[in-house]
Amino acid sequence: VELVQSVRTPAAIDYIATPGVALSAYLKAMKEKKILGGVCPETGQVFTPPRGVSPMSGRLTTELVEVADVGYIESFNVTRLPIKSRPDLNPPYVSAWVVPDGSNVGAISLVAGIEPEEVRTGMRVRAVWKPDDELEESATNILHWEPTGEPDVVIDDLRVIGIPGGNK
Repeated sequence: VELVQSVRTPAAIDYIATPGVALSAYLKAMKEKKILGGVCPETGQVFTPPRGVSPMSGRLTTELVEVADVGYIESFNVTRLPIKSRPDLNPPYVSAWVVPDGSNVGAISLVAGIEPEEVRTGMRVRAVWKPDDELEESATNILHWEPTGEPDVVIDDLRVIGIPGGNK
C-alpha cells in the first residue's frame, strides 16, 4: 500500500456580484469620467469609491459627492514578480493607495508613467482615462494614475490620515 502524500484538485467558483445603490451610482458616473465618493453622515468624511455604509460610523451613506480625478499617493507597493492572472502587468509596476482630492479615503490603483523607484508617498497624481468611445460603467475606465508634477502633499502625521481636514 502506497500512502497518498498530496492531491491536486483544480477548483473554480463562478459568481455574479450585484453592486448596491452607492456602487451602481459610482460605476454610472465613471462612464462620464466622474468619480463619486460617499459622505459619512456622522463625520463628514468622504470615502471613494462609495461603500453605501460608512466604515467609520457604520451608518448608511445616502449622500454622494463628486471628487476630483487628481489626488495623491497615500502609500504604495512595487511589485517585481509576475501575477499569472494579470499578464498585462509587466513587473516592476506600482500599486498605490490613491486619495482623490475631495476625499478622505481612496482606493488601490495602478500608477504608471514613472519609474517605480521615483514613486513616493504624497506624490500628486491624475487619472488617465480610457478614450471616450471606450468608456463603460466600470472602474476600469481609469487605466492608471500618473504624476502631475505638482508639489507633493506633506503627510507629516500618519495618525491623521482619513480624518476630515487632517492632512489636506
